[in-house]
Amino acid sequence: MSEHSRRAQKKALTRAHVRETAQRLFAERGFDTVTIADVAAAADVAVQTVFNHFATKEELYWSERTPWVSGPENAVRERPAGVPALRALRGYLVFAIGDHVEGLATAEGRRLVTVLGSSPGLQAAERELVHESESRLRAALLEAWTGPGAESPRPVRPAVTAGLVAATWLATTRMLVTEPRDPLPAPEDVPTLAAAARELAAQLLTRFESDVTEQLVAGEDAVQPEALRAS
Repeated sequence: MSEHSRRAQKKALTRAHVRETAQRLFAERGFDTVTIADVAAAADVAVQTVFNHFATKEELYWSERTPWVSGPENAVRERPAGVPALRALRGYLVFAIGDHVEGLATAEGRRLVTVLGSSPGLQAAERELVHESESRLRAALLEAWTGPGAESPRPVRPAVTAGLVAATWLATTRMLVTEPRDPLPAPEDVPTLAAAARELAAQLLTRFESDVTEQLVAGEDAVQPEALRAS
């Protein structure tokens, strides 16, 4: 192993150790009561070492816990050839919603929700991450409809449609994954809740996809009011 590889490995191990230590402390004491100095002491590193890896305490909490931020975007960008963007997005979100709710039966999932629910600062950070996910999805959809190899037919107003889809589909997703958190269900009840969330997600997003396809992608005539068509 080269010296560069050894340094990279040591850096990765230190980062993982700091992250795991911090998340353990957050679960034991609550996010708001734990300081960066507490994390550094428990991990046996300098405070600056923590900041070398994580810019904020919120980043420490969310590290390795936010695949859902880039997931919708990646579902669109990495979809197989010939698969429409909305179909790929729907498939990803239905799976992700069920997977997230199923996580409420695990110790890690329950810790995450409990710590999050006790910290207004973390909840604000979560909203920022949701906004980031929405922005990234909007950009991916717009590229799918206007970029190289764009889908055909495409929305009459692709930028507006991309924004509407990103906002409404992710708002629906967020409601379906956060509603089962409060109150936190008993682990044995989680499979039933996850199945119900997945089924409702499939119904809603299939309807959304159909509406967008029929009303916005079919052509300009499809979105004009009847009075304008007759004029």
